[in-house]
Amino acid sequence: MSSLRLPPADTALSAVTGWTRAHWEAVADHLLESVVPYATDDFAQYRLPGRESRSGPVSDGLEGYARTFLLAAFRIAGAGGAVPPALLERYARGLVAGTDPAHPYAWPPLTDMSQPLVEAASIALALHETRPWLYDRLSPAEQERVVAWLAGFVGRRTPDNNWVLFRVVVEQFLAEVGGPYKADEITGGLERIEDWYVGDGWYSDGAGKNFDYYAGWALHLYPLLWARMAGDAARLERYGERLRAFLGQYQHLFAADGGPVHQGRSLIYRFATVAPLWLGALTGSSPLPPGRTRRIAGGVLRHFVERGVPDERGLLTLGWYDTFLPVTQSYSGPGSPYWASKAFLGLLLPPEHPVWTDAEVPAPIDLADQAVTMRPPGWLLHATREDGVVRLVNHGSDRDRIQDPSGVPDPHYLKLAYTSHTGPNLAEAVGEGEVGGNEGEVAGGEGAGAGIEGKAAGAEGQAVGVDGEVVVVAPDGAVSRRRRIEPLTTGDRFAASAYRDDLPAGPVHVVTVSVVDGAAEVRIHRVTAPAGHQVRDGGHAIAGQAPPTARGGELWASARRADGLVSVVRGLHGYTTAGVATATGANAFGRHSATPYVLADAHPGGTAVYVSLVLLTGAAEGPPPEVRVDGDQVTLDLPGGDTATVRLTETPTCVRVTGGGKNPT
Repeated sequence: MSSLRLPPADTALSAVTGWTRAHWEAVADHLLESVVPYATDDFAQYRLPGRESRSGPVSDGLEGYARTFLLAAFRIAGAGGAVPPALLERYARGLVAGTDPAHPYAWPPLTDMSQPLVEAASIALALHETRPWLYDRLSPAEQERVVAWLAGFVGRRTPDNNWVLFRVVVEQFLAEVGGPYKADEITGGLERIEDWYVGDGWYSDGAGKNFDYYAGWALHLYPLLWARMAGDAARLERYGERLRAFLGQYQHLFAADGGPVHQGRSLIYRFATVAPLWLGALTGSSPLPPGRTRRIAGGVLRHFVERGVPDERGLLTLGWYDTFLPVTQSYSGPGSPYWASKAFLGLLLPPEHPVWTDAEVPAPIDLADQAVTMRPPGWLLHATREDGVVRLVNHGSDRDRIQDPSGVPDPHYLKLAYTSHTGPNLAEAVGEGEVGGNEGEVAGGEGAGAGIEGKAAGAEGQAVGVDGEVVVVAPDGAVSRRRRIEPLTTGDRFAASAYRDDLPAGPVHVVTVSVVDGAAEVRIHRVTAPAGHQVRDGGHAIAGQAPPTARGGELWASARRADGLVSVVRGLHGYTTAGVATATGANAFGRHSATPYVLADAHPGGTAVYVSLVLLTGAAEGPPPEVRVDGDQVTLDLPGGDTATVRLTETPTCVRVTGGGKNPT
């Protein structure tokens, strides 16, 4: 196993990242070589180290083969087959052995709702791309076994989400090679996603408000690759127009240093987030200059490589930067992270393509602060050039069809905000006390996570449940939960949503309006709750290998990481105290995490308004806005000179006047 050897940076061609096609090839080759020691006999499976998935070791071994085969396919096809013969030999032998029922490491059959259905799609795509160098060189008997295994997909049931597209590409490959397939199953899968298309380039992953990276690395990817396989010009144009609209927004989800916004599930796929960027270039469906595609994609891959991905063994682990199991799902096994292979789709573009030969073009965040409204998912993005941080305010995506109404809400979907530099606290971590009250004194105990005396935590309110949440806390510790988001409106630099929950003393209704201004988010909450309950609003959890430095005043609290990234929350109206909740082993960004929050000690009963300032920045903190509350009207005099007037009507509104009252927006 060799160590990763990268070519020198080319700052003439790639002035921002220094990365070129040669860097992508080097990383791909390193990933492919590093899995070889874990191959079974005849390379039929790759039994990688790590926690098994719920599907078991045989399925996991197939997954290791299929997903690395996809990477190998992009490398092989992109080089016109001019790769070391051993690479082709490994995957050809594995294909023959895996589809041989008599082989001790034969692949499991394709059955209803089973994980191998997912892997069959990667194999079909890889076979399509490498057909002249691999499939076509198999003997007729070997080809028949491959077709027979893939044909097990025909007629199988799948979950009603992105999985319907796996059937589409598998059966399309079968059609290409004269195997059995059903045309109505291909068209049925393509027609199903029409029900999930919600406009402006966005798909939900199945019914409901399921918005995350699957929109790009699955729901755009497979239909367009299918259209490319099938030569369907009409659908290619339709899907291409959607991708073009999507990429106009999607390009903003990456920090200046390449970090993707940390939201949604399957985050162990890491740099697969760039797959739709390459897809746009591959299909002629991108609104981005070719040099910007490479700048963003190269920045993402470099971001992870510089942070230890792959690890010292050359492997992709179950985590974000390093192994972190709480970020995984039960379907994730040791081969799962290799869906990151989709990031290398750009290698299918020839070396002379403009994405490889044009000079890098800066990303929007390289040029100026950004504020982007994404109406279908109910997202409001604000990014700042000075520190390169991207923040995503969430007023729409809750994965509602999947959420367990009696369980703890999924922190990857239901937080108020996500960023490129922080992740939500996930595990039931062991708290280490909290900072609260005056001048950052340590108060409470064992990560209680609320109030100067730790009294507002409740049974589920440890530090893992503080960040990015506005909750009502009953005297007995019961905590309201944002299990279902009710989107209300999304507009220019503001968005609003609501949630409802029941506590023992009565129902809770929380309406939240977010107004963004540079790095800051001002949160306005109209809270209807029983008297005597507390209201807590949590900021961003920042994490590192060393404990963040925490400070607190009467109505503000902050936590600072060693590199200068600081998370701040200020109570601007209605709050009575502030604190910082800490946790250990709860965050994908580092072992120690800290979350500032503000607290209102006693809700008056009925409806009351609370206003807070939530800030995550690597730059100097500016002054807070001035706030005036008059019933259901809240006026914000923002530091940059704008005035925003929010009316908390059934559908909240925000009128923003720039530069001293001359230009309403």
